[in-house]
Amino acid sequence: MFPLMMLYLVLVLIRPQDYPALAGSIPVPVQQLTLVLAAIAWLFSGRRVVSAPQNLLLLVFLLLMMVSIAINGWLGGAIPILRDYAPVVLAYFLLANACFDRRRIVVAMAVTCLCATVLSLHGIEQSATGLGWTGIGLSEGTRIQYVGIFNDPNDLGMLFVMCVPMAIYLSRGGGWMGLRWLLWMVVTGVLVYGIYLTDSRGTILALLAIFGVYVWMKRGIFVAGTLGLIALVALKAMPSRMQELEVGEESAMDRVYSWYEGLQMFQQKPILGVGKGAYTDIYQLTAHNSFILVLAEMGIVGFAVWLAFMGYCFWMMIKAVTWRPDPGKGPEEYGLDAAGVREWGEDRRVAVTLLLALCGFIVSAFFLSRTYVVTIYLFAGIVVAHYACMQGRYRFLPEFKLSKHLLLWPAVAAVGAVALYLVVRVLLLLS
Repeated sequence: MFPLMMLYLVLVLIRPQDYPALAGSIPVPVQQLTLVLAAIAWLFSGRRVVSAPQNLLLLVFLLLMMVSIAINGWLGGAIPILRDYAPVVLAYFLLANACFDRRRIVVAMAVTCLCATVLSLHGIEQSATGLGWTGIGLSEGTRIQYVGIFNDPNDLGMLFVMCVPMAIYLSRGGGWMGLRWLLWMVVTGVLVYGIYLTDSRGTILALLAIFGVYVWMKRGIFVAGTLGLIALVALKAMPSRMQELEVGEESAMDRVYSWYEGLQMFQQKPILGVGKGAYTDIYQLTAHNSFILVLAEMGIVGFAVWLAFMGYCFWMMIKAVTWRPDPGKGPEEYGLDAAGVREWGEDRRVAVTLLLALCGFIVSAFFLSRTYVVTIYLFAGIVVAHYACMQGRYRFLPEFKLSKHLLLWPAVAAVGAVALYLVVRVLLLLS
């Protein structure tokens, strides 16, 4: 199953089946077929299902997508929703169960980073010649793009920014006479340059956020804040769209107006929203904000479920990163010998990496409509798999159960909706 899921990951990210030159020449849907074969392999593997609240939450989220569109007048709309998003749920589930040890998790991160590097190299060629090997040209004449789900420079930048922490982690420990470190440092440089070429302000801010969170963890919030301000000033001085990062700038205001319209949709239908996919039917622009998109289209119920799904991913990695033994207790009292302590340290470093990548996603998602894209759910599968691996080795890590937090997530959703409303009102006033 694992090799098939790695092949599926390549097909999702590099997407050769979407190249214009190959359109119509591939007789079978290779991406879907690979996923089906992986599912069959899992059924015959006899492996235990990884237990996590995200499993049920994603199924409920899929059901809510279907219900939201049906109750808004299009009963038949539930069928294409099921056709398009059931594979996303299955891919999450299979990847979470395929990565059942740290070695496989590291391989999954390496495959993701290498695929993103291919996309970045395509963008570098695009920037230099005006045309990439896919036959796709630049977006808006200056910004790199790719095919399929990455045909928007912002989506491309989001993938790159999530891969940067993983590439840096993979460079650790030397190996191959230092060539491994060199390889992954080159990969990191290519990804960062790719972010620059996307000219996506949201993903540049997300990269800055990753840097800030890491420094915060290592040196404290004051140092992180100071360095963050210096970096932001430096970025605004660079020749890019960061120079236009002002509330009153036209592109920024278009987004704020779209956010306002999304909140109006939510106020009209607050429980289950206006229906999955209906945002652009009502307003001429997409939401440009993953939080407002789900709030408008699926109401407070869908918003709470999505926040819970993402929240558990963060919560798991934060628990793994911040756990400390009780004062006065030695490692042996937690069942850890010297080798176990080393293993814990390495597992914690992977958790830090995944947490930083999540931070990159959540910041860029605030400026992008990426609520439903498959990329984040595949990444969530890796997060769930890593916490399950750690919990299997370290019994002192808590088990997360949705039944214990049934009142928490509706409260978080209510606070989040109010916070979004206040942010939009302040931005409108500042404009």
